[in-house]
Amino acid sequence: MPDFSNFFSNDMAVDLGTANTLVYVRGRGIVLNEPSVVAVNIQDGRPLAVGTEAKRMIGRTPNYIQAVRPLKDGVIADFDICEKMLRYFIRRVMPRRLAKPRMVICVPSGITAVEQRAVREAAEFAGARKPAFIIQEPMAAAIGAGLPVHEPTGNMVVDIGGGTTEVAVISLGGIVVSQSVRIGGDELDQAIINFVKKEYSLALGERTAEEIKIALGSACPLEEELSAEVRGRDLISGMPKTVVMTTEEIRRAMEEPVGAIVDAVKVTLDKTPPELAADIMEQGIVLTGGGAQLHGLDARISVETGMPIVVADNPLQSVVIGSGQCLEEFEALRHVLISPSTY
Repeated sequence: MPDFSNFFSNDMAVDLGTANTLVYVRGRGIVLNEPSVVAVNIQDGRPLAVGTEAKRMIGRTPNYIQAVRPLKDGVIADFDICEKMLRYFIRRVMPRRLAKPRMVICVPSGITAVEQRAVREAAEFAGARKPAFIIQEPMAAAIGAGLPVHEPTGNMVVDIGGGTTEVAVISLGGIVVSQSVRIGGDELDQAIINFVKKEYSLALGERTAEEIKIALGSACPLEEELSAEVRGRDLISGMPKTVVMTTEEIRRAMEEPVGAIVDAVKVTLDKTPPELAADIMEQGIVLTGGGAQLHGLDARISVETGMPIVVADNPLQSVVIGSGQCLEEFEALRHVLISPSTY
């Protein structure tokens, strides 16, 4: 006889990220991975496109259409748009909903109780069953990266997302020390935009800056420095212009935000109890999130901290996999979730 339990199960975990939103459905795995962008008609407030389709519109819309990113620095900047985006994603994943889904949502460890409540209310307005559960991103990332979070050993995770970098030391199913800095992939893109504007009088869009970061970005010197053409608008003539930039220049452009990420790791290590620090020395620091893919970042953190560094197998999906694991083993992992009564 077929097993209908998964068919009727509509529990979902949502990694509501500044750059991307990922959705995990119990029994099905990751079913959605889309940019956290909504294109809105500003005349009547109607959302015209969500996700990938909306991201393609960034910097290319007529003046009555605005491509909005409802999250900034890991927290909700536009509640109304965020709720519409969540509702759209829930419907995409479960078009024929039998009941309201139980939902686990990831939040940065440094957000306030008010910001936590905003995330929970957005989920509930979008159709989640009350109460919506919350999990802190570093905990979800550690579970998703396969770290033994319940054991009495120190596990250190650095989750570098689009809007925040979360550094945490976890032991016995709880966060012992954590540091959350509102610096992530977006700040790296902005640093490139500012550098190119200052050095070359060239205006770049967000998407171009992100492409440059992926192609030329690095955190420490490369064996062979690369170069590539960068196209933008000349701020003096107003005409399109192309310049050739090197990996060394892009590294210089991103030095300040990269340095801030490394400092957050150092500050957390400094606050870590000696017994746990000894465990981390043995097992290494695990990097997750999109920023973990920045070339040479692992080597840079290793040199500055003296610790071994391990990049998670699937850094972009660690957080949502960990949140999904909390649904699959809800009773066993329930204590790592934050429910409204614990605010």
